Amino acid sequence: MGSMKISKKAWLFVSCVALLILLAGGETISSEEKGRCTYIITVQTSCTNGAETSSPVSLRFGDANSTDILIRRLNTKHAKQLDPLQPDHHRPLEDDADPIPVKLFQACSVDEFQVASGCVESPICYLYLKLVGADDWRPGSARVDVIERAGLSSQQFRFRRRGPS
Repeated sequence: MGSMKISKKAWLFVSCVALLILLAGGETISSEEKGRCTYIITVQTSCTNGAETSSPVSLRFGDANSTDILIRRLNTKHAKQLDPLQPDHHRPLEDDADPIPVKLFQACSVDEFQVASGCVESPICYLYLKLVGADDWRPGSARVDVIERAGLSSQQFRFRRRGPS
């Protein structure tokens, strides 16, 4: 039997594919692992006079891999208010038995929401808030924590203007 010759182009192609596999080793998430993730979204409303809103607020966030998560009407999700002096203190929301209705997005308040959606694949790098209404809601900051994979959680996003409508 004759020897099998591999062209230079084929060899280069195989080498490039092997290099890509090595570079990506362990960093990608399979479709089974993507599934659904639980997110804790923390939004602080500024203390400016008239900063509150009762209008619907939507949220969009995602990662550098084009994973885009849209949460419509954040106001309707499981929510609670946190102590503004300790907004990073998280406890499981499903254990909270708060019988008192919470008025969300009030001046100087910190509101926390729990939502489930598809999973991001890399750290969250952008976040957009959208106000559907005519008032002057002024978010101070927002953060998204990924419960199942803390390393993918966002940094604190800070805002200096009215919420976009």
